[in-house]
Amino acid sequence: MLSNVRKLKAALLAGLIIVGLCVHGGRAHAAETETLIVAGGCFWCVESDFEQVRGVIAAESGFTGGTVKNPSYKQVTSGGTGHYEAVRLTFDPAQVTRAQLLHLFLRSVDPTDAGGQFCDRGDNYRTAIFVSDPAEKQIAEGAIAEAKSALGQKIVTPVLNAQPFYAAEAYHQDYYKSSEIILTRFGPRTKASAYKLYRDACGRDARVKELWGKDAPFAGHS
Repeated sequence: MLSNVRKLKAALLAGLIIVGLCVHGGRAHAAETETLIVAGGCFWCVESDFEQVRGVIAAESGFTGGTVKNPSYKQVTSGGTGHYEAVRLTFDPAQVTRAQLLHLFLRSVDPTDAGGQFCDRGDNYRTAIFVSDPAEKQIAEGAIAEAKSALGQKIVTPVLNAQPFYAAEAYHQDYYKSSEIILTRFGPRTKASAYKLYRDACGRDARVKELWGKDAPFAGHS
């Protein structure tokens, strides 16, 4: 009888250890991902660029930095809300670091332009990096200093304290690769086709190549 009790206790202890490991493992897995919010002009373009990067799990278009809760795309583009078009990147830091993502980001935009990006003008199209704590701020400021040294020009992209991020309407998510048909000035087109026409006409890749040369990571590949 005593032997059976000891066996039961041992089995219960083993079960508790397994449950504990599962809980710990679940927490560890949840802690494996991090987020980075950047504003780089047209959020379709930023989303398109960074979904190519190994270690980036998701890229979500949205708005941040403004005064209106849960704004619509129309509100933001009309002006007055103070929001930036931004993208929230979810990434695995074991595969790509925050510093590496910021290195790529600054070389995928024109960080010398304070009035917008490429053909898109206005406050909502300005560049910015959003940070949540002093460690993230230090990494962002280091990336900007590195970009300034590499480019030999003043970088106007600010490092700003993170504010609420509001996802854009479903219409805008994965726009660059959507097969949905929409009506454009060129006639009916898939969103993917319309995006390519827009990106080419806006001169994004041409300007990034002019500015960064061979260091431009995405120009010509979107």
